Amino acid sequence: MKLKLLLPLGLFLLLALFLARGLQLNPRELPSPLVGKPLPAFTLPTLAAGTLSDAQFRDGRTSVINVFASWCAPCRVEHPLLMDLARRHPQVHFVGLAHKDAPAAAERFLMELGNPFAAVALDDKGRVGIDLGVYGVPETFVVSGDGRVLHKHVGPLTAEALRERIEPLLR
Repeated sequence: MKLKLLLPLGLFLLLALFLARGLQLNPRELPSPLVGKPLPAFTLPTLAAGTLSDAQFRDGRTSVINVFASWCAPCRVEHPLLMDLARRHPQVHFVGLAHKDAPAAAERFLMELGNPFAAVALDDKGRVGIDLGVYGVPETFVVSGDGRVLHKHVGPLTAEALRERIEPLLR
């Protein structure tokens, strides 16, 4: 009889614990199953008429991959931060991934705002973006010198995100 009376209280306490845990999570941080794992295999054409593949991220250098598009307003907002980051970290390999964008539009975007990237890969169908787990643009990945994903940032970069999460991985 007492067990029947305590069951609703127990269920309420369990739900309260789940709610309390959920309220402590940051809704801007979306976990990526790629963190700690190698980049998925890919080969894409680049703006410079070459190709870029996952193998090029296993050269010992830390890399930053920024997924952007010319039609993306937040990409324009974060772009000055990327330019500054590339200037301050010349040892880092900066790569752009033009996501579902026309090559001419991506080139105009970079001509207008500046190009911090050593290479810009063209993912016009978004297939590599799918393999990377891209939710939307912009997104930024930090990749270790052996090709493993160290960090994924969803949304436009901020000075705080650079200072607290990304730049420590670049040193």
